[in-house]
Formats: sequence, C-alpha cells, structure tokens
Amino acid sequence: MTIRSATFTLSSPNYRKCPTDGRPEYAFIGRSNVGKSSLINMLTGVRGLAKTSGRPGKTQLINHFLVVSESEQSGQKTTDEWYLVDLPGYGYARTSKSTRDSFSQMIRDYFLHREQLTNTYLLVDSRIPPQRIDLDFINFLGTEGVPFTIVFTKTDKEKQREVMGNIKQMKQELSKTWEELPPMVLTSSLTGYGRDSLLDQIATITYSLKK
Repeated sequence: MTIRSATFTLSSPNYRKCPTDGRPEYAFIGRSNVGKSSLINMLTGVRGLAKTSGRPGKTQLINHFLVVSESEQSGQKTTDEWYLVDLPGYGYARTSKSTRDSFSQMIRDYFLHREQLTNTYLLVDSRIPPQRIDLDFINFLGTEGVPFTIVFTKTDKEKQREVMGNIKQMKQELSKTWEELPPMVLTSSLTGYGRDSLLDQIATITYSLKK
C-alpha cells in the first residue's frame, strides 16, 4: 500500500459525532505514552499529523484522519479512502477520576456502537512485561467480538532479547484464556519497522470489504 495523502478531518467527543459517510475506520488505541502518535505519523508518512507530546494523556477526543491510499490486489490497482482513528489512551493515573471515567465511557461506546469500525490496532509497549490493563483491554475486545491486531511498539528501544522475552510473556498470558492468539505486529516508529506489515493488512481488509 502507498499512502497518497492523510489529513485531519474531525475531533469528536463521542461516537455519535463521528463522520457519517460510511468509510471504513481503523482505530488505534493503547495505554498512555505507548508511542501512538509517533506510530501514526510513521505509518502515514506525514510528520506531525498526530501531535506527539511528553505529557501522556494528551489525546482526549476521537480524532479522524482521512487517508487516501493505493494498493495492488489480485493483479489490479485500487484506490481507497479510509479513516485512521486516533483514540484517547487509557490508564493514565494523573488525569482526574472523572476524566478517566469519561474516557472509559467514550472508548467503550465507540467500540460497542461504531458500525464503521473495521479493525482495531491495540498498541502495547514491547519494552515492559505484560500489563494487567493491556490484558484486560485485549479481553474486552475479544469478549465483545471486536476485530483487532496487537501492535508492539518501541521494539528498537531495548535489547532484542528483552523485547522478545516480553512478547513471549504476552503470548503465554493470552494462551491461558485464548484458544487462538490475535494477530501481532512488531513495530518501530524510529526505523519504520513493521510499517509495510500494517499497511498490507489494512489494504487486504479494505479490499475484502468490496467483495
């Protein structure tokens, strides 16, 4: 897949205020400070599209970015338009309880009621062992039947032995309750590693919607 353009469209306080044009949506979410904005900028190739910040929890609305892409499927070139959706991070303790509750309801409602949602990319920090908050969110998506892919971020920040060890632990934890593990992709916003894998998956899913 080749990204031709990616532009900010709309920020919404809840799923009811999101775009109504029916384009497929690919949502990105993760624990605060997981590197979501950097990954989005790397994926789209547009520096500064998603605002990065040293202050976790900056994203507080549902942000839609309209992406125009080209790919080759079954020997034919196709042009597609879809939304990349930047969702608020979860689990940041320094926000007020009322704000955290608001985020939680906003996120939950989006996943439960947003018909345009096509796939979710759940970002997990590869530098640390599995966190209960991530495992709980994974299980929430699984229980509700929300299709998703686990995206391990910051794989360039630690020794590969530690990164792979943390990923192995995540698989072991999930294997306790999951018969089949969800798809997983390793990424680095610094080197661009994993970009092609993510874009190819999005292209394949988008193409399948046309059949």
